[in-house]
Amino acid sequence: MNAPDRTDPEGAIAAAAKAYSNWGRWGADDRLGTLNFLDEAKRRQAAGLIRQGVSFSLSQRFDMDGPQKGWRRRTNPVHTMLDTGTDAAAGLQGFPHGIGGADDVIAMPLQCSTQWDGLGHIFDHGRAWNGRDAATTVTSDGDRVTGIEHMAHQIAGRGVLLDVGRAIGTDGELPDGFAITEEHLRATIEAQGPSSAVGRGDIVIVRTGQFSRVRRDGWGEYAGGPAPGLSFTTAGWLHRTEIAAIATDTWGFEVRPNEFDHAFQPLHQVAIPNIGLLIGEMWDPDALAEHCAADGSYEFWLTAAPLPITGAVGSPVNPVAVK
Repeated sequence: MNAPDRTDPEGAIAAAAKAYSNWGRWGADDRLGTLNFLDEAKRRQAAGLIRQGVSFSLSQRFDMDGPQKGWRRRTNPVHTMLDTGTDAAAGLQGFPHGIGGADDVIAMPLQCSTQWDGLGHIFDHGRAWNGRDAATTVTSDGDRVTGIEHMAHQIAGRGVLLDVGRAIGTDGELPDGFAITEEHLRATIEAQGPSSAVGRGDIVIVRTGQFSRVRRDGWGEYAGGPAPGLSFTTAGWLHRTEIAAIATDTWGFEVRPNEFDHAFQPLHQVAIPNIGLLIGEMWDPDALAEHCAADGSYEFWLTAAPLPITGAVGSPVNPVAVK
């Protein structure tokens, strides 16, 4: 896909949406989008990738010191204790024979840290995934059709790390505003070797290195500010490769600022409602990336199930990669 006209995001989005639409591909009632590519055969193949038994959590933390700054009412998690050891020691819990316990509750937006964007998260001119009317698909009751609970059993299979930060960047990091093109993705795959070949049903993790920088320097503008990320021009690659899902170590998945004079997340507008692609954001692949660089293998078993929150358009997740 050639570089789009910076002055015409509307035209570029419309052209990409038409060229890469998966509407109707899996029937009018489909709720899974590209997760349909992740089938039983793919999962059996992926199970054979577990050889060492070493595992990595790819989740950032969930606490009040997270990256959120209140944009569109997104806040960091608020963790509150309901019962504590102090209560138990004081005999306030009313339990017999000396038993005591602790209990807690958390309040948070579902997309405040490591998470999946569900298929009801983004619309294109009032249309949700598969051409549905956004107004009747996602209401105050939640996503009545493609709620993320329908994906809770599906997201387990072959994961592939594309460490673009290490392959293309400087000292393992890409600068903010760096647009990752299909050529960069291909160069990364070539540099990493055959284990990073990407194909049908894979769950791809793109490491830009921005979270490494955040870990070192502090949150800064991580939540919504400038960032490296996927170029709008990768829409064709995302469609053609038939990957099941893709996740990055950045807040917004695509490059920020976006590649038009005036636009907001145009690649989301193509990828989610038109391609039906599951997108993950704010993942932490750093420890996994170190291991992959050391042993030269960039493929692994990955399980990344969302919480089956009925009607949700996104979900926190603790992805676990096993090599």
